[in-house]
Amino acid sequence: MEDLDTLVLRTALDWQTAGLPVVLVTVARTWGSSPRPPGSLMAINVKGETAGSVSGGCIEDDLILRIRKDGIQAVCSSGLPAVLRYGISAAEAHRFGLPCGGTVELVLEPVSSHSRLGELLLACEQRSSTERVLDLHTGRVELRDGRRDGIPRLDDKQLTTYLGPQARLIVIGAGDLSRYLCQMALSLGFEVIVCDPREEYRASWQLDGVVVSHEMPDDLVLRLQPDTRTAVVALTHDPKLDDLALIDALQSKAFYVGAIGSRRNSAQRRDRLRIYFDIAEPTLQGLHGPAGLYIGSKTPAEIALSIMAEVVAVKNGILMPSPTPVPLSATMLPG
Repeated sequence: MEDLDTLVLRTALDWQTAGLPVVLVTVARTWGSSPRPPGSLMAINVKGETAGSVSGGCIEDDLILRIRKDGIQAVCSSGLPAVLRYGISAAEAHRFGLPCGGTVELVLEPVSSHSRLGELLLACEQRSSTERVLDLHTGRVELRDGRRDGIPRLDDKQLTTYLGPQARLIVIGAGDLSRYLCQMALSLGFEVIVCDPREEYRASWQLDGVVVSHEMPDDLVLRLQPDTRTAVVALTHDPKLDDLALIDALQSKAFYVGAIGSRRNSAQRRDRLRIYFDIAEPTLQGLHGPAGLYIGSKTPAEIALSIMAEVVAVKNGILMPSPTPVPLSATMLPG
């Protein structure tokens, strides 16, 4: 499953390729409360069909109505990018569903060959982060190597946005817990890969949208070279599989590395990695174990929820507080 940004860009490109006039809408700036953050994308074609969103629906309704009535020239009169601001007054904020008098500034860009959406999508597929600079006076786009995350910059001449690879989750071990975790990750727009060299576990494990690998986990981690948009979670309880994958993952750029287990077994794992594999303490600090936020989880689905919540929190830059100690009687899964 694609993340939302990729879905919007691919849909806009498909519509443009099919000959439909399309407008790509970007949330450039917001003031006060706003339903969607800067950088959010939406595509609207001349029929009023949409992908993505820039508000709770009221701004979309206004744009759709105008485009259906008078075509994309209704919002981009010169055939070039335009800047629209919604919610300047309290009355407008109420009309367009912006809470607490919020204001949102949008850049509307007629999609053309100058938009370079195909090149941008290819860069995303190749897990390259890209800085996209839109010239407001000509509609031409420049693509540069850049960072994945960043607040859009808008001035009188150009709009600069940042796009890149979707978040990726590598799961070590095929089992019931893995299935629930992968389902949640897919619904959140992650690319998901499950790795398990054990035929007896892998044979009956299948989930649409998930790549299943029979490689040894450490070989897979070394091959994929986890980047700053990748999380690695070990779920097998087998040190021969989990530990070797964790060693390589901890020394990669992965934004999250975690492993399931009780507090006792997590402590033993850290000792093994430190004593037998010379993993330095600062590197071990990056290991989330037991993986997940403590929510009193008991079933595989609840445990998957706790792990995915922690993965998303770390991805979004949330500083995690010291974990609530897991009661000795609640070690979650055996091992």
